[in-house]
Amino acid sequence: MLQSSWEILSFKIRKPPCLSVVSHKKSRAEPYGIFCILFIRLLVVFVRISEHFGNFYCCITNKIVSFLMLKPLMLTLFAGVCLWSCAQDKQKKIPQMQSKPVQMTNNPAKIETATFGNGCFWCTEAIFQQIDGVVSVASGYSGGTVDNPTYKQVCTGNTGHAEVIQITYDPAKVSFSDLLEVFWSTHDPTTLNRQGADVGTQYRSAVFYHTEEQRQLAEQYKKELDASKAFDNPIVTEITPFSKFYKAEDYHQNYYNQNGEQPYCQFVIRPKMEKFKKVFEKKLKHS
Repeated sequence: MLQSSWEILSFKIRKPPCLSVVSHKKSRAEPYGIFCILFIRLLVVFVRISEHFGNFYCCITNKIVSFLMLKPLMLTLFAGVCLWSCAQDKQKKIPQMQSKPVQMTNNPAKIETATFGNGCFWCTEAIFQQIDGVVSVASGYSGGTVDNPTYKQVCTGNTGHAEVIQITYDPAKVSFSDLLEVFWSTHDPTTLNRQGADVGTQYRSAVFYHTEEQRQLAEQYKKELDASKAFDNPIVTEITPFSKFYKAEDYHQNYYNQNGEQPYCQFVIRPKMEKFKKVFEKKLKHS
């Protein structure tokens, strides 16, 4: 059975064998593993909060990172355990779609649109920007009932929107099936209203199809993945017609490229990007 690709491409600190429920001999690495898990969770929380409440929390986050940078031994231990934990994941990706119920029209003059909900758009935007044939990627909100929602409104979970990315692409260079392959591989489509530590309906897994062709391709691909047991649990991704897309606030756009030195980008997005580039090397843009 293939391992969940989200576990492969997510920056997830997995429990060392000594921390498993199954009885194992204790390891000296155990306290460092616990420290790493707690530290990353705390760091992500501070970065998230700082987006809303300003310089005070940013100052705290920067002091934490600065403290680690001033302690070479601590930083070495931290990085070593992180790398050791992440190394437990093998580099795999989900199977390519075997049967295609429809043929996408490869018209070089035509630009098409895809809309995906697959967790925090800071991460997903950065991934799809790297794919050859993708013209643009915008972060925003779809699938809700409130017009022109703000980020704070969406985060309450009361508007019904999902955080999404809207992709324009050249079907002569990259097909919708190719985009679906990346979509399934770079998040966990088996967790309902959740991606990692992000919980809420705004983080649900969703394909908002623009055409009947896209609907058929998405449903067929989902069916094949479930049949092949590509994931340990059934896929809960909703496949629903596209209605409206509301572009997110400017500071959300091109987030990773604009804020690459921020702790969240360094500790969460960058490791995902590096793994993604290894798995999908042939699909990347060449500068």
